[in-house]
Amino acid sequence: MERLMIVEDKEEISRQLAWGLCGEYELFPAANRQEALSVFKKHRPPVVTLDLGLPPDENGTDEGFKCLEEILKISPRTKVIVITGRHEKEHAGRAVMNGAYDFFDKPIDLHELKVILKRAYNLAMIEREEVMLQAELVRSANNPGEMIGQSPRMQQVFTTIRKVAASDVTVLVTGESGTGKELVAKAIHGLSPRRNGPCIAINCGAIPDHLLESELFGHEKGAFSGAHNRVQGKFEFSNRGTLFLDEVGELPLPLQVKLLRFLQEKTMQRVGGREDLAVDARIVAATNRDITAEASEGRFREDLYYRLSVIQINLPPLRERHGDIMLLANHFLQRYCDEFGKKERRFSADAIKLLECHSWPGNVRELENMIQRAVIMSETSLLQAEDLGLGNGSISSSRLHGGAITLRDAREKAEKDMILAAIVRNRNNMAKAAQALGISRPTLYDLARKHGIERFAEKEEC
Repeated sequence: MERLMIVEDKEEISRQLAWGLCGEYELFPAANRQEALSVFKKHRPPVVTLDLGLPPDENGTDEGFKCLEEILKISPRTKVIVITGRHEKEHAGRAVMNGAYDFFDKPIDLHELKVILKRAYNLAMIEREEVMLQAELVRSANNPGEMIGQSPRMQQVFTTIRKVAASDVTVLVTGESGTGKELVAKAIHGLSPRRNGPCIAINCGAIPDHLLESELFGHEKGAFSGAHNRVQGKFEFSNRGTLFLDEVGELPLPLQVKLLRFLQEKTMQRVGGREDLAVDARIVAATNRDITAEASEGRFREDLYYRLSVIQINLPPLRERHGDIMLLANHFLQRYCDEFGKKERRFSADAIKLLECHSWPGNVRELENMIQRAVIMSETSLLQAEDLGLGNGSISSSRLHGGAITLRDAREKAEKDMILAAIVRNRNNMAKAAQALGISRPTLYDLARKHGIERFAEKEEC
């Protein structure tokens, strides 16, 4: 039987709640803040009903808000349902902003309260399962390296990583920017016999062409103006380890030839050198381009493509990783709360809706950066939808990962974000959301259907 704490100083209301709920919950009553905190620390109920008017401030709200703050400080995931008078909506709104799960008006209707309690317990159960699953996935050997995911697509990726890690076969990782291609390379290296050797990464698209050859292959003294000493390149540094060539599709054709020669013969020459140097390095390459099309159109050597893609791993975009968004969001939330010394935080129901409905054009990197920013900037233990910065219609640089974005795309994205944010802010009340947007309710329904978010209308609240 689930535990429920009732914080209420009026004996008649406390008796009414006890009579109506005793058969469904294990009840823990408390009449003031001190008693409530003592009971809460001992029994840790997942759900609490809290009257804001507690002694010695029965006609005010200070004691109630202090109680709310201290309960959530002890356990931020607790669902606190605030009980208010009908003319105290401002207190209810403040309570929700301060982390309360919901509010309920007096006089208490037991049937309606039971519905709210059921929703609160369902959410608490889901959050408990998510935390346990996240911890298990982080510990699990099924998730190689630092990668986290429970979706079928990612489990297939993990299976492939484990299979190819033991060999020295060349691997090509494909996928949109921000999907975690470097993590795949690190996971392959970490599970391979080369794990005790170096794992060197270089972004081929981030270095000017005239410097890239020297960065990769090194140079001899006097090879060019300013080459005062012999310098080793990334290939030599990765000897007996793994070399990760990120954005390999950006390699100019002359360097593609040198890379192909290395893959064929396992030897290389420094810039300005004549001596063939044997290097024992495994190559893992990655690209966000359609490398097959690049090869067929002559912008990438076809023979090099076949050499690189002995095994090809395609990383799915975050929007196609069903079930992974909140798993990753909670993982990043915990990581950055610990890193920045912040008290534990959690996502509100509205924030969860936004996270799950966002298209994530910047993929996992966008999600991580957004949560890092939210942890730094938020001032309460409950992250609201507006803390995530997803509803302002802006197109960030991370969203331009796949090339140029058209004006029409930008307008569509801005429109969808504004509609979704308005619906979430107004608790799925489509009439209020339409009013906030300055459009009619039928128009809002049409736009919601257009953008694929009409499911909110099916759960509309009064």
